[in-house]
Amino acid sequence: MILTIATREFKSLFISPLAWTVLAILQCLLAYLFLTQVETFTLIQPKLAGIDGAPGLTDIIVTPLYGNAGIILLLVTPLLTMRLICEERRNKTLTLLLSAPISTVDIIIGKYLGSLGLLLLLVCLITLMPLSLLIGGELDMGKLFANFLALLLLVSAFTATGLFMSTVAGHPTIAAMGTFGILLLLWILDWSAGMKEQRSELFEYLSILRHFQNLQSGLISSVDISYFLLFTATFILLSIRSLDNDRLQK
Repeated sequence: MILTIATREFKSLFISPLAWTVLAILQCLLAYLFLTQVETFTLIQPKLAGIDGAPGLTDIIVTPLYGNAGIILLLVTPLLTMRLICEERRNKTLTLLLSAPISTVDIIIGKYLGSLGLLLLLVCLITLMPLSLLIGGELDMGKLFANFLALLLLVSAFTATGLFMSTVAGHPTIAAMGTFGILLLLWILDWSAGMKEQRSELFEYLSILRHFQNLQSGLISSVDISYFLLFTATFILLSIRSLDNDRLQK
C-alpha cells in the first residue's frame, strides 16, 4: 500500500507542469553555476600547479556545486511539499482517504516517498555534472560520494519537514512559508558560532548547515548521519501523529 501511494504521488507530480518546470529551471541554474566553477578552475589551474597540496577539481567544482544545490533546494522543497496533505484537505478528499482501510503510517510514508522520489531524481541529475569531468580529469570519488550522501540526507530532512507542515497547515501557502521558516532558522542557527563569547554547543548540534558541511568535507561521521536520520524520523512521526488526530476528529 505504501508503494501504491508513493507511485501515485510521484506520478501526480509529473501530470502537472510543476515537476517539469522545477527540474528544468534547477538544471539550467545549477548547470550555469557548474560551468562557472569549471571556468574558475581553468583560470587558476596554472597557479595551483606550483602549490603543494593544492585543492583539485573536487574541492573547487564539486563541493561548491552541492553547496549551491542545498541552498536552492531549501527554497524549492517547500513548494513541492506544500500540497501533500493540504491539497487533499482543500479538495475534500482527505476524509475519503482517512475513511479508507489504510493506516495513517501508510499514507504518510507513501506521500513522503513519492515526494522524495522527485528530489532524488534531481540529486542524481546534479551528480551527472561532476561525473562528466571524468572525461578529461580526475575526481576524488570518496569526496564526491560524501557530497552526494550529504545532499541526499539534506533533501530527506527537507521533505519530512515539508510533509509535517502540510499536515498541520490549512492552506498550501501557509505550509510552504512555515516549512521555509523552519528550514531557514535551522540553516542559520549557528551563524553566531564563530563568535567565541556567543558559542552554543546546542545551536551547533541543531544546525542543519553544520552537519551538511561536515559531510561535504569528506568526513562521514555517525554523528552527522544520525542527526539527519533522527531529524527525518521525528518529523515523519509528528506527521503521523497530526494525521491521526485528524482521523479521530473525522
